[in-house]
Amino acid sequence: MSHPVSADRRRFLSRIALGAAALPFLNLAPAQAADLPHLSPDDAAAKALGYTNDASTAKSDPVYKAGSSCSKCALFTAPASGDWGACGAFAGKAVNKNGWCKAFAPKA
Repeated sequence: MSHPVSADRRRFLSRIALGAAALPFLNLAPAQAADLPHLSPDDAAAKALGYTNDASTAKSDPVYKAGSSCSKCALFTAPASGDWGACGAFAGKAVNKNGWCKAFAPKA
């Protein structure tokens, strides 16, 4: 028979181990968008997701919804100033806040 305190201790220790294992995957010091190169619509990843620097040119894409843009996306990190910010869909590249791609996820 298992002792209840022992089960709680095992659960606690397993959560600690899981948290420690996840630490390397956390980006504790995110790159500043100003330090990132701008994503070109000709980039292979950009083409795969239909990225454009100007959302108004994406109107012909069947996935596009009116009013969508990078600045309204949950994956976009707004810059302190300027038009280019980091994007979770394009690691290591900055996207235009007026842009759009198929990975668009509206902010909650």
